Amino acid sequence: MDNKPTVVTRIPPSPTGHLHIGTARTALFNYLFAKKMGGTMVFRSEDTDKARSTKEFEDEIVAGLQWLGLSWDNDIVRQSERASIYRTYLEKMIATGTAYLSEEESKNNPGEIVTVVRLVNPNKTITFTDLIRGEITFDTTELGDIVIARNIDDALYHFTVVVDDFEMGVTHVMRGEDHIPNTPRQILIQEAIGAPRPQYAHLPLILATDRSKMSKRHGAVSLSEYRQAGYTKEAIINYLALLGWNPGTEQELFTLPELIEAFTIDHIHKAGAVFDIKKFQWFNREYLNKLTDEDFSKYIAEDFPTQLSDLPQYTTERLARALPTIRERINTRSEFHEFTTVGEYDYLFAIPHYETEILQWKNDAAIKDALPRLQKAAETLLGADFTAIEAIKSVLWPLTESLGRGEVLWPLRVALSGKKQSPDPFTLAFILGREETLARIQTACDKISV
Repeated sequence: MDNKPTVVTRIPPSPTGHLHIGTARTALFNYLFAKKMGGTMVFRSEDTDKARSTKEFEDEIVAGLQWLGLSWDNDIVRQSERASIYRTYLEKMIATGTAYLSEEESKNNPGEIVTVVRLVNPNKTITFTDLIRGEITFDTTELGDIVIARNIDDALYHFTVVVDDFEMGVTHVMRGEDHIPNTPRQILIQEAIGAPRPQYAHLPLILATDRSKMSKRHGAVSLSEYRQAGYTKEAIINYLALLGWNPGTEQELFTLPELIEAFTIDHIHKAGAVFDIKKFQWFNREYLNKLTDEDFSKYIAEDFPTQLSDLPQYTTERLARALPTIRERINTRSEFHEFTTVGEYDYLFAIPHYETEILQWKNDAAIKDALPRLQKAAETLLGADFTAIEAIKSVLWPLTESLGRGEVLWPLRVALSGKKQSPDPFTLAFILGREETLARIQTACDKISV
């Protein structure tokens, strides 16, 4: 019989901006813990900031979490739709003397008198046990009587959070360590309304490489930016899981079900987790390498640069032959775009332009020494099988053994790509096909013969 207690976690984003990578990590940890414990996770949209909250941001957050494969076990609760519930609690507190109405000068409009609701602070010391950090103690005297509502119909963050967690049956509050100072306020409110205290687990912050809190100035911070750049959801989930947590083993690559199985709170770190973009790219490359040829083709096609598709020799067939070469070089789709922007792949779909001098191998006395070797290579390739790289290599390799490897392959590489650095000539010939390969070799021979 399963005696595990029922666990309810929550993910409560504010729809006031794009889905931050830190919010996605918090959602992931809550999801993993709930699933590991056989519990549930609930979603709450904390949209009480009427000036900044938008339906568009909420939709983006929901879509982003769902794209990652994270789900919740309730219909979305919106705080903006719960004003009457908060009012009921406030009225009861005022009636029982745990809160009171206070007429004060408005902070936003000096001279205007407003009626706020304040919690009666018992001025006590509060100790709570954080599942990651151990016992934490606060003296709440310095907090004074906390304002919990702007008026009877406009409850503030600390109050709405406590009421909602109580009503939604939340047992575990797992959130960023920057919320630790909020905890004593919320515990006082819990005690005032008779709500049980959930267990707390404050996650380490995600830090930039300079160990400051990660922000826009360090580059991309929203899930949508990483998604647009071509990071796969598997790589994002995998990397986020290891930002502040480890499995206690050497394993680095995890599927979502494997993460659920391995996840435990006692392996969450206390110290901040440094976001290492190179390590993130490594994870993405690992997952790109796992894609089938068909799926990688779809991945590249999702945002294919018109700079390549507009080139005169572009065909989907040639692109398909080039994809393994492209896959070898990139960590993300955005890197493919960066290479494309500087013309790195133009030679695949357009006749290359280059100075004749670079056809000369370093051991040659003059450029004309390359001519007979290129002519011999063309003759050899005339009857070659171009359906596989190895077939092309098998007919060219004996020529390199008799005339010299660099002596044959260097001018051939330049003739086909126009570059000093490119894939090997066997791969280039396979990508370009027989007709174009022979045409480019002939062009090189003509350049030398001028």
